Amino acid sequence: MRETRTEGRGPGRRYSKSTIRKLGRYLFLHKGLLALALLCTLGSNLFALVGPRLTGYAIGAIEPGKGAVLFEKVWYYAAWMAVFYVVSSALSYGLQVLMLTISRRVVYRMRQDVFEKLMTLPVGYFDVHQTGDIISRISYDIDTVNASLSNDLVQLLTTVITVAGALVMMFTISPRLLLVFAVTVPLSICMTRFITGKTRPLFRERSARLGEMNGFVEEMISGQKTLNAYGREDYTIERFDRKNKTAVEAYYRAEYYGSIVGPCVNFVNNLSLSLISVFGALLYLARSMSIGDISSFVLYSRKFSGPINEAANIMSELQSALAAAERVFRLLEETPEPADAPGALVLGEAGQEVRGEVELSHVEFGYLPGKTVLHDLNLHVAPGQLIAVVGPTGAGKTTLINLLMRFYDVDQGTIRVDGKEVSLLTRKSLRGAYAMVLQDTWLFHGSVYENLSYGRDDASREEVERAARAAHIHSFIQRLPDGYDTVLTDEGTNISKGQKQLLTIARAMLLNARMLILDEATSNVDTRTEQQIQRAMSRLMEGKTCFVIAHRLSTIRNADWILVVNDGTVVEQGTHRSLMQEGGVYRQLYEAQFE
Repeated sequence: MRETRTEGRGPGRRYSKSTIRKLGRYLFLHKGLLALALLCTLGSNLFALVGPRLTGYAIGAIEPGKGAVLFEKVWYYAAWMAVFYVVSSALSYGLQVLMLTISRRVVYRMRQDVFEKLMTLPVGYFDVHQTGDIISRISYDIDTVNASLSNDLVQLLTTVITVAGALVMMFTISPRLLLVFAVTVPLSICMTRFITGKTRPLFRERSARLGEMNGFVEEMISGQKTLNAYGREDYTIERFDRKNKTAVEAYYRAEYYGSIVGPCVNFVNNLSLSLISVFGALLYLARSMSIGDISSFVLYSRKFSGPINEAANIMSELQSALAAAERVFRLLEETPEPADAPGALVLGEAGQEVRGEVELSHVEFGYLPGKTVLHDLNLHVAPGQLIAVVGPTGAGKTTLINLLMRFYDVDQGTIRVDGKEVSLLTRKSLRGAYAMVLQDTWLFHGSVYENLSYGRDDASREEVERAARAAHIHSFIQRLPDGYDTVLTDEGTNISKGQKQLLTIARAMLLNARMLILDEATSNVDTRTEQQIQRAMSRLMEGKTCFVIAHRLSTIRNADWILVVNDGTVVEQGTHRSLMQEGGVYRQLYEAQFE
């Protein structure tokens, strides 16, 4: 989760250039619209650049004593100015529409890429990254990039063309007067580069602090009931205040120092205007320039310096957008789940039914290098057996399930299913051979029917209802306002936790999987319902290989084989009766539940 980048002017600039190149790839997916936008930008700014020259002609056309005759020329030039400015405005409007269209498509594609990337990342990524921080990247950060593309990019294009055009026009009017900018422009560039080099790390920090705050808020909202039950409101508010203060201070620092650029550049631009006025007056007195040329040059100098000033003012927004884009691209560059081995086998292909034989041989695994969680684990499970895994918290029970599903790969040893090493099988076919019911239930916003048939799009209504009856949830569903068509709110918050657990059990029962994993699947139901589910499962799981992680040891007394795991090692194994006779760890755990 800890993401570090070398900051500072050198490496920081290189990384920003890399970010700009990556954004450029998204933009160039719409080369046609970009070319049209460039034409609109050129046309709009070139037409607008004609105006100051016509202004000079109009002023120069006025001579004392010839007003009636020469005023017709003034109207002539004024009419053309109006035409050019109207066309310029129309092209500018077209440019805005085009850039909004391009930015919308870029953001759509970027969000799609980020979400698709999330679907390819290993489970380990989500174990170490806050959900709120991930959501912040796909929402706030991409929105920041969108705002920059639709507004700031247009401003930069306008700045480049306007500055270049104004420079050419001023050169045609008076090359000598143009020398003023030989001093002021380098001064503006040096100031801007110095300040942006200092502020770039601040904008990165701002995005990171906002992501951390969002992650904290998401975590606290999801645990609101526990928070209230333990009376931790004041403590949580204090923690949020600290994170909020850190985020606000990071935001303030970035904006404060970023806002220095605009006033500094504006000062230099006003200084250049003052120098132009002084030297222009001297050239007029020397009869080297007319009043019309001086007025045109002054207007072009404003055209030249104005966009530079505006570009300086949006530097903070550009820095914010680059910082947000860096966070998005860092996610896109995360290492995906390793691809299947070349020529990987499909479990159960060619009409061969999955039998459900599982073998673990000398398996060792640790989430972090040098910290082994499972030590030399050996296990052989015959097809159709019910294997229970018990042990104290942190003993490695869930880790075993993660390895069976290949959410993680073993460090040493092998795991085989039906005699085939899982590393030589496709992950999709391996995971498709299992049905899982976890202690942490997950339901999405949709109807009850859609949630139950989540793993089987082809499931009929009768099959769904049959699974619901087996899980003893059918009668409850029928009492809902629209029965199986009742829409569940986010994560099923409009039903109880026990009912959510029953729905997830019914969903697993509907899958035609040869192996079943139950991780404390009945922890949220009452004892009577638990007994009913156990009986139903006994019927429905006949012939299936089942792995059950249980803390209620009374529920696994009929298991074919029980593994007692402690500190990552299987310390005991056998049937319930044999383990009770041994009088070891299992018996202590079992009797502790009834003391």
